[in-house]
Amino acid sequence: MLDWDHNAYYQRLLLRRLPRDCDRVLDVGCGSGTFAAELAQRSKQVDAVDRSPEMIDQARRRVPANVNCVPADILVDELPSRDYDAIVSVTALHHMPLEEALRVLAVALRPGGVLAAVALPRADPRRELPAEIAAALAHRLFGLAFIAKRALGCGRGFAKDPELSSMPVVMDPPLTTRQVAEVASGLLPGARVRRLLFWRYLLIWRKPAASPEF
Repeated sequence: MLDWDHNAYYQRLLLRRLPRDCDRVLDVGCGSGTFAAELAQRSKQVDAVDRSPEMIDQARRRVPANVNCVPADILVDELPSRDYDAIVSVTALHHMPLEEALRVLAVALRPGGVLAAVALPRADPRRELPAEIAAALAHRLFGLAFIAKRALGCGRGFAKDPELSSMPVVMDPPLTTRQVAEVASGLLPGARVRRLLFWRYLLIWRKPAASPEF
């Protein structure tokens, strides 16, 4: 009853990280296309990729005309472009080897472009126990608030989309937040990683004008 969609909650955080002027954005792991549809209001062109054909079929039914939905595995298949103003991802990076994925995405960004991703970290109670406790309490409090909003007719209150039940879920992500930060900082100069409250981490990187080879 109190459950709600943490991924949808953090979409707004990523939208705020987009450059002011976006001609082309890549959505990695687009799922059913909800976030790609939001991105389409901020960018002239959105390439939404997912390795699940079922998810791509769902996305194509929901996105506007300026979204190109592509069934692709970013570690295997060629991306539609190598000149993105922004690359965003909601809970996809923990499904793949992080260093390999970051190398691919770094190449696909234009100089000055922004990579912004939210993904799941491995539990790290020794370092993040206070965050875990706070998340459990806040999850219930926010859930009550969202139920009230729905009852008053004030939006969906981050209710879970029934179509998302078919999306793959990784129950035990491979890297802790600290390990993600170590991988990212070693590969992407100036990358920032921080733990978010609701069992996610945020990775932000702006590609330098003069970027090293990846």
